[in-house]
Amino acid sequence: MSTAEKSTARAVDSELNYVYRPGMPLRPAPPRIAQSGRQAQIWASPRHRLLKRWVADIETHDNPVIERLDDHYWQGDEFMDPVVRKFREIGMAEGRAMLEKALDEGIESVPDAPQELVNLFEHLDNPPSWYDPELWERGRQLWNNCSLAGRMGMLVQDAMGTFVGAEVSTATGITGRFVTDPDRRQAETLQWFYWVTKPGSLDRFSSEYKSTIRVRLMHAQVRQAILNSWTPEEYEYHGNPISTAMVMIAGTTFGLIPMLIDDAYGRRYTPDDMNAVTHYWSYICYVFGAHPDIIPTTAADALDIMNYGVATAGRPTEWTHQMVSAATDVLAAAPGFRGRLARATVAPLMGVLSNYSGEPLVRALLGGTPFEHVRLQPWRALGGFAIRADVALHRIDDVFPGARSRREKRTLRGDRYEGAAVAVSRARAKALGIELDYTGHDTTKKTSGCPVFLG
Repeated sequence: MSTAEKSTARAVDSELNYVYRPGMPLRPAPPRIAQSGRQAQIWASPRHRLLKRWVADIETHDNPVIERLDDHYWQGDEFMDPVVRKFREIGMAEGRAMLEKALDEGIESVPDAPQELVNLFEHLDNPPSWYDPELWERGRQLWNNCSLAGRMGMLVQDAMGTFVGAEVSTATGITGRFVTDPDRRQAETLQWFYWVTKPGSLDRFSSEYKSTIRVRLMHAQVRQAILNSWTPEEYEYHGNPISTAMVMIAGTTFGLIPMLIDDAYGRRYTPDDMNAVTHYWSYICYVFGAHPDIIPTTAADALDIMNYGVATAGRPTEWTHQMVSAATDVLAAAPGFRGRLARATVAPLMGVLSNYSGEPLVRALLGGTPFEHVRLQPWRALGGFAIRADVALHRIDDVFPGARSRREKRTLRGDRYEGAAVAVSRARAKALGIELDYTGHDTTKKTSGCPVFLG
């Protein structure tokens, strides 16, 4: 390829950029994944602690689903990505109006709907054969009934994956939303997480279902913007940004970590319990855009996907330091008593978090910041005591008569913990005049012109 050709080539031109079809040879994992696998030690602590009762050999990844997962690091959302490209062609405002009408009234109500939109709704309006609404509801209740300690562990590992993991930190760092628009990013994320914990949240015409599709559209917009900015060489190293493989890995970690934390601290679950929660999150991931080829229908497959995904999450990227420093630099320079008080909370917070992630991940997160050598003890020990106490209280509640009816009542309106967090974040967003409508990337065609990144 000539110099001129290289300067105009885009990631979408790579010969590896295609959607897998049955019978095709599987693509090997992108080089980033192979390198990340050799750097898995910083992720070893949470994997071994949580999975030792469930995965026979934590360091072996020989489940056939892993080969498909490796291949699917190269592709994004088979149905939503073409919709975004079509909407860019006809105008995002017109395209979004058609999407909203189809969500509200069905695709048949949209005159002259683009074929890309028709294909998306054919996918959405026909759930997979394995989907069982009753099993989904049981999984939802079990997941919502996890301890607060288990839920906090999920949030900690999600944060570590976002800021320290290579694929997600690259995607979020490039768009810059954590740096320039943190309140919107946080509030929209919390809002969606709360919505999918509610009963009936993925019924086809529910408001929560429609918002899930809006989030899926936004992810596809970001994915296309990054692909339009990357060269083929960048794509051939990283794979697809916000790949369908990463969506599925995230779904398994969101779904299983709260259960695994409770289980590790003595609140034992059965394989049937884990299968139900896997079913709950697997259908969420189906609606969210994970490719059916890699969606697990058993907890055994989900645990193997989670184990592999965490093991190959990678080390901090250039974006890690930028995103974390945006917060820590302000904190380090904050004047007066409030500044001193805020800085004094760093050690207790990081100490507690290290119970979930292990010290290596905390050090990787804070590397190069004024807090990289913060002391974790005695806060780690105190945090461990609080986690054990919280799980123990739930374990005791499980054995008293009426546990099932109490679980159903507690989960009737979704996750009460996330509901409280959403109320706070919505109030802050309202005070700042922020609309939580998932339209922040409607005009983002390239990351170099991302309105959020440029402020």
